[in-house]
Amino acid sequence: MLLTVTLNPSIDISYFIDSFQLDTVNRTNQVTKTPGGKGLNVTRVLHQLSIPVTATGFLGGHTGELLKDGLDQLGIQHSFSSCTGETRNCIAVLSENKQTEILESGPTITDDEISRFLEHFAALLKADTELITISGSLPKGFPDDFYQVLISRAAEANCNVLLDSSGTYLQQALTGKDKPYLIKPNHHEIAELLQVEPSCEPETLIHYLQNPIFEGVAYIVVTLGAAGALIKHGNSYYKASLPKIQAVSPVGSGDASLAGMAAALYQKKSLPDLLKTGMTTGLLNTLEAQTGTINIDKFNDYFDQILVEEL
Repeated sequence: MLLTVTLNPSIDISYFIDSFQLDTVNRTNQVTKTPGGKGLNVTRVLHQLSIPVTATGFLGGHTGELLKDGLDQLGIQHSFSSCTGETRNCIAVLSENKQTEILESGPTITDDEISRFLEHFAALLKADTELITISGSLPKGFPDDFYQVLISRAAEANCNVLLDSSGTYLQQALTGKDKPYLIKPNHHEIAELLQVEPSCEPETLIHYLQNPIFEGVAYIVVTLGAAGALIKHGNSYYKASLPKIQAVSPVGSGDASLAGMAAALYQKKSLPDLLKTGMTTGLLNTLEAQTGTINIDKFNDYFDQILVEEL
């Protein structure tokens, strides 16, 4: 089983508007509302790939109950800890190929709630969990190094962690004794982490990935948007190139990519196929209006169009 951790989930609301205008009324009849947060986007795609998955994190209040109901309707297994604060809403307005987001900060988690979650997390680790994905930011109330705490708890249970975060959270996760098994920063997040100039050039990225901060991380996937991605595993480097497509919505594509890579690791696929699977699921997500959704019937068609070369 895979376990997905979303500590600050949300109801994701996407409004599709032909021409969004400020300081006036905007009307739309195209709205999607889905259980969201980066980790739950991962969960939905894993479920669509027929990978056994359980979602965990924090839920609270009326919005939390709505989120649970949404997962139940999708047939997705979940096991959340409760919090007294209200689960957040996150709004995206998509108009004229642009995306404007309004993100609530979410509840403040108390020390007692954090302690209860760690006990719950430990129990889930014993329930045939093979891989864990951790995605997004931390809610208020958490120390910046909390992902390192989860990685260490997972290491004690011999579970590998795939981490999709950035900034301080990623930096803290890389400084402990136990490392994430896979990280998925984009090229801007790599530059921010290392305090260097952003670059999409493979030679430059390979140089960046040799920084000692990455020692002990088995897989480093640097996403490059429409230019594809570069992956490092040991001394092996591969670059993926994507076909040109007409995207419908980019929301959740990075999460779909992480789901694809988690599925590939779970299925013990080769390194090139791991990268191709992640790129395929990310690309399929951009072809759908609903966040964290893929059309599995199109998987093989696009998988065959992803070009992977060893560097």
